[in-house]
Amino acid sequence: MDSIDKLLAELKAEYKEGKNEQKQSKPTQPTPSIQSPQKSASLIDNLLAEVKADFQEWEQAQELRRQQELEQERIQQEQIKAKQLQGLSKFAQNWLAKLDPFSPEGLWFERFAERYSSKLEAAIDYLKDKESIK
Repeated sequence: MDSIDKLLAELKAEYKEGKNEQKQSKPTQPTPSIQSPQKSASLIDNLLAEVKADFQEWEQAQELRRQQELEQERIQQEQIKAKQLQGLSKFAQNWLAKLDPFSPEGLWFERFAERYSSKLEAAIDYLKDKESIK
């Protein structure tokens, strides 16, 4: 029985050596079945890169649109302020024309206007504050 076990062990060893030699003698080029997953991975990577590029392009377009909207809003706010200032300027000119320089308010305003470059600028600032209190 011992000799049979020895023969089996030798056969197994020869069989394993034969398999190892076959593995070593095979060309190192991948087989088509192995290339297929690599090609698939490459295609998926390319597709993902395209999707990522498209998404980045879309994000940039959205950011540009937001910036343009903010710029439009800023311009509109400036236009509104300019119209308000123009209206307040006319109101201040009328107020100055009617202001009695010797009245208590007129005397106070003369002192107040000393800090400004013009009486109109002082009147606009004064009336703006006076209107915001109401």
